[in-house]
Amino acid sequence: MNHSTLRLSCAACGVFALSLCCASPVRADDLPPNDFRLGLYAIFFHGTADDLAGPYVPAGVNFKFDNTDTLYGAYIRRLTENVQVEFAVGVPPLTKSEGRGPASLGSVPYAGETLTTTRWFSPTLLLEYSFFDESTPLRPFLGVGVNYTNFYDRDFTGPGSAASGGPTKLSLSSSVGPAVTGGLAWRLAPRWHVYASYSWSEVKTNLSADTAGEIRTTRISFSPQPIIVSFGYAF
Repeated sequence: MNHSTLRLSCAACGVFALSLCCASPVRADDLPPNDFRLGLYAIFFHGTADDLAGPYVPAGVNFKFDNTDTLYGAYIRRLTENVQVEFAVGVPPLTKSEGRGPASLGSVPYAGETLTTTRWFSPTLLLEYSFFDESTPLRPFLGVGVNYTNFYDRDFTGPGSAASGGPTKLSLSSSVGPAVTGGLAWRLAPRWHVYASYSWSEVKTNLSADTAGEIRTTRISFSPQPIIVSFGYAF
């Protein structure tokens, strides 16, 4: 279990116990229509990529992505007692790729080396349905929507440039894809809630690496699956 998962587990246990002690009845008319949430994304990648293709690239050259975490923020607009719209975004996390395939390319180490770093801005818009009514302290919810991802601060590391044969420019296309979420909301007080959820979104990009005019390409599916624990305030 990594540190992010341990922190989320401890937080979820604590807020669950607190919610059982502090929850109080509330009517639907008493709840304000807006909600702001702040918490932690723990992002787990279940990505795949085609083998890198291009000049002087041997068979089987690929890479994987390190899991990461970042801050989560969201604005929620309540439409009815059971339906709400969520606009969620995280502080753009630093994501690293690691070589997978041959132990070395020529005399340059490859497998296991950190090759690239990038940050990505990835807002998501969701339409959600919460079960039961506002008098219920613990409410499950489901949501569907769309995700947009833009990659920036794209760089090859020293080992990545060495494996590519010299200084290399990295390009990643933007992505638009479906997103789904499911979770639980615990009411601590009429305006205060704690949320725990699991999400999935389809994030696909075309990678292009330019080393002095030599172009290598691949297609990547990141499939990020974040676990989120957050506090919410209704206003």
